Amino acid sequence: LPFFGFYLNSSTTDTAAVFLLLSIVALGAGLALGGALAVSLLLYSKRWHERLRDRLASDGITTGEVQWFSAELTSNERETLADIQKTNPLLADAYLETLASRLTATRIIMRMKREVVNVDRRINRARYLEGADTSSLLHELNSDREQLDKLEAETNARLAETKARLQTIEAAASRTLGRTETDLMLRRLSAAQEHLPLSIEMERMEQEVSEVEGDQLDSPLNAEHRDSITP
Repeated sequence: LPFFGFYLNSSTTDTAAVFLLLSIVALGAGLALGGALAVSLLLYSKRWHERLRDRLASDGITTGEVQWFSAELTSNERETLADIQKTNPLLADAYLETLASRLTATRIIMRMKREVVNVDRRINRARYLEGADTSSLLHELNSDREQLDKLEAETNARLAETKARLQTIEAAASRTLGRTETDLMLRRLSAAQEHLPLSIEMERMEQEVSEVEGDQLDSPLNAEHRDSITP
């Protein structure tokens, strides 16, 4: 901006060209610096949120902490949660609690898989270690591997139960919403059938009035009266 201001206030062509070139160079450098700063801030924010989620999930995810794990929710879970919160707060609390359990189980399984990979690497290194007795080490590592497999199987079973519970709550919410909408539509339909629209009622009344007037004009008295006044 200062270089561009100097360009506008330049008295000679050469000076104006120099300040115009400097303003363009400064603009490009500012854009590059701003882009680098924005990218670094985004990466720092992402890393900070990951550390925060890991810290929150270290002792289990609670209902109030689900909002910090929205990136780990599926699109269907986010949409369902938003719909249930609008229609049924009680079911929304149950759905949030079940989501917290699902997120916790998923994170435990991911951690178990990383631990299994690490244990397998230690077992492979111990097997190919020469010049040392590794039987006790392999026994301990195999025991750790079996324990991890048991924990992973148990967590998978809990995760399956949690997913089934989520579907149950989702079905109950959709059933309640469907009944509410259906009852409202039936009430409106009944009201529309019991009371004719105003325009139709007015049209019917006008037609009746016109028919009555036509009958009066066609009556014998009106005919004699027209004949008496005819020249």
